[in-house]
Amino acid sequence: MSDEIRAHTALHVLKGAVAKVLGVKWTAGVSVQGSHGRLIVQFDRKPSDDEMARIEEEANAMIGEDARVEVLEMDRTEAEGRWGNLIYDLFPLPASITRLQIFHLPGWNVNACNKQHTGTTSEIGSLKISKVRFRTGKKLLEISYDVQ
Repeated sequence: MSDEIRAHTALHVLKGAVAKVLGVKWTAGVSVQGSHGRLIVQFDRKPSDDEMARIEEEANAMIGEDARVEVLEMDRTEAEGRWGNLIYDLFPLPASITRLQIFHLPGWNVNACNKQHTGTTSEIGSLKISKVRFRTGKKLLEISYDVQ
């Protein structure tokens, strides 16, 4: 399993943890290169050190659950009917795309995503948050991490 596949799956796990701890809904940007990734979400303040520690703990707890990752392919209208706009991020998908690949970690994260993923969360290994940056003017929270 490549580092990039593990780091990309970790992105979804991290997003679920950020949603659980901070109540964040919208992803504004993502980046994965090798074992390193960055999640950028819309948020209104810099989280406390305790909140960031809880996010990392929650993400690693989900990884430790060895939960099965579902990757579903379905018509866009069916996906929207099932999950509404939860499958989307702030960067839009062109209307011409009528069939979607959906990453689904039940009770944790659902996202339209055409990347490759691990079969279970434990295949990620572990996640370590390496840097947190809050961009006040844009109200964006950037969380950089590494998988180990």
